[in-house]
Amino acid sequence: MALVKVAPLAQFAPGEVVEAIHADARYAICNVDGELFAVNGTCPHRGGPLAQGALHGPIIVCPWHAWEFDCRTGKHDYNPSIRLDTIPVRTSDGDVYLDLP
Repeated sequence: MALVKVAPLAQFAPGEVVEAIHADARYAICNVDGELFAVNGTCPHRGGPLAQGALHGPIIVCPWHAWEFDCRTGKHDYNPSIRLDTIPVRTSDGDVYLDLP
């Protein structure tokens, strides 16, 4: 695993989702009531950029076709066999890091 610095923690307001790109991979980092969660940021349906969608509580909504996923678990809202990869998030010294494989 590699710890990759994303941005200062101050950029992650509660109820917001932030996109991070590293090594051509896209990630969506969600602030759910002050707790950060990260998932693969590309929707498995048609490749939509999840971080450009809406965040309703823990549910991230793809902006292209409204597919919904729980950003805490990666599970699709109607079909739990469809799942996004979840990525461990860490904070240290005021910065946010992803623990990438």
